[in-house]
Amino acid sequence: MRWMALCVTLALALLGCERSTEADSGPKPGGGAEVKPAPKGNKEPIRSLPQVDTSALDDFSESIWIDMVNELLSPCGEPVSVARCVSEGRKCAKCVPAARYVARLVDNGYSRDEIRDVFRVRYGDDTKVSGITAGDSPLRGSPMAPVTLYEFSDFQCPHCKMAAPMLKKVVEESDGKVKLVFKQYPLPGHPRAREAAKATIAAQKQGKFWEMHDLLFDNQDDIQRANFDDYAKKLGLDVARFRADMASKETEKKIEADIAEGHKAGVDSTPSVYVNDRRFMFSPDQLGPYVQEELDQ
Repeated sequence: MRWMALCVTLALALLGCERSTEADSGPKPGGGAEVKPAPKGNKEPIRSLPQVDTSALDDFSESIWIDMVNELLSPCGEPVSVARCVSEGRKCAKCVPAARYVARLVDNGYSRDEIRDVFRVRYGDDTKVSGITAGDSPLRGSPMAPVTLYEFSDFQCPHCKMAAPMLKKVVEESDGKVKLVFKQYPLPGHPRAREAAKATIAAQKQGKFWEMHDLLFDNQDDIQRANFDDYAKKLGLDVARFRADMASKETEKKIEADIAEGHKAGVDSTPSVYVNDRRFMFSPDQLGPYVQEELDQ
């Protein structure tokens, strides 16, 4: 069953609408510097941590967890393993959540190599992206929330439609501790996505971005310019202003600015989600526990 769960998880994580171009740039997950193992010295491996519940793991899985937390380095850059960081009560607040993260990955069926890869993406010095800013992008949640989700999305992408309610749920259930910043990323292969993006930007100028966002995803199979005025009327917008804002150069510039940020961050498919400037490598249904680990730091 665990291997079946792994296959399902990996399949979901890879689901997305791909960008059909070779112009992408920026950091790519799974490559680059290797994860360096913690120095072994003469110390015996640490086999249990009271702060980490491993009761769901069978003996084989627990052995993998023990190996990994004794191999992977502290997320704070100290030359000690995650396990030793926790057991010695070091100041690094990331060590306990990191050990729990590894336990969750093992329980979900990830192999040692896969754990090394995703651990590096989450904690490696070279995998934190730069250049993504909230700016005037639509925001859901409290602006002061300590955890920031950036979502690069395409309104014609079915996987973005599936992810939208999951992202909303994480924000709403966070008690003000998580905010979501929406970034426009219409893909070249989706001919109506850019016009849909323009409609949401025009709605945003009248305070109704999220309402238009939801309407477009609810009617994704029938996205076309002829319907946008009806949606604007339904939301009580000034339709003449809405049309003008859709056609404005400022709206086009906003879309291009978001796409440029996505290119720099290495976005190659939608939805692409970043949690506190780290690429989220899993399916959206795993976002809840991942965010909780961020909050526990």
